[in-house]
Amino acid sequence: MTGSSNQTYSDSDLIEGCKQNDRKLQYELYQRFASKMFGVCLRYASNNEEAEDILQEGFIKVFKKIDSFRGEGSFEGWIRRIFVNTSIEHFRRKNYLQPITEREENTIEGKYVTVLDHLAEKDIIGLVQKLSPGYRTVFNMYVVEGYTHKEIGELLGISEGTSKSQLSRAKLILQDMVTNFIEKRKSLPKQ
Repeated sequence: MTGSSNQTYSDSDLIEGCKQNDRKLQYELYQRFASKMFGVCLRYASNNEEAEDILQEGFIKVFKKIDSFRGEGSFEGWIRRIFVNTSIEHFRRKNYLQPITEREENTIEGKYVTVLDHLAEKDIIGLVQKLSPGYRTVFNMYVVEGYTHKEIGELLGISEGTSKSQLSRAKLILQDMVTNFIEKRKSLPKQ
C-alpha cells in the first residue's frame, strides 16, 4: 500500500472513474479504503495472509459491483458491507462450524464474564484470530457487526441455536485466553 498522488478525489469522482474502469481512480479507491477494509478482513481471517486474500477478493467485487451503488447511505458503508459479506462467503466455503450440545451451551453461558476491557485493541484482535474459524465468524458477526442469531443462521446456513452455541463457546474460549494473557502479562518483569 504505497502512497498515492497529492490530488484528493471525492467519492463521486472515484465511483464514476471506477465505473469507467479508470485504473488510476481504481488505485485511488484502493488507497483510500484498503487499510480500513483490511481491518475488517483481519477480524474474520486466521492470519494476515488469509486477510490479504479476502481483501483482494473484496476489491474485485467492489470494482465489479460499483454500478450497483445507488448513493443511498455512505459509500464507505457500502464497501464495508461487501467486505463483510466476502469474509462470510470465505468462511462458508471452508465450512468450519463445530456442533455443541445444549449441556455445553448452558455451562458456557454460566461461566462467561467479560474481561476484554483490560486489553488493547490489537491484543483483542490477536486473541479473536486464535479462535477457530467457526467461532471467530459467529463472534464477529454478532458482537462486531451486530447481526442477530437469526440473521447469522440464514447467512451461514445454520440454525439459530447453533449460532447461539457457537457464540457462547467463543466467549468462553476468549475468556480463558484473556485470563491467560493477563496472567502472563502480570508475571513479566516490570520495565
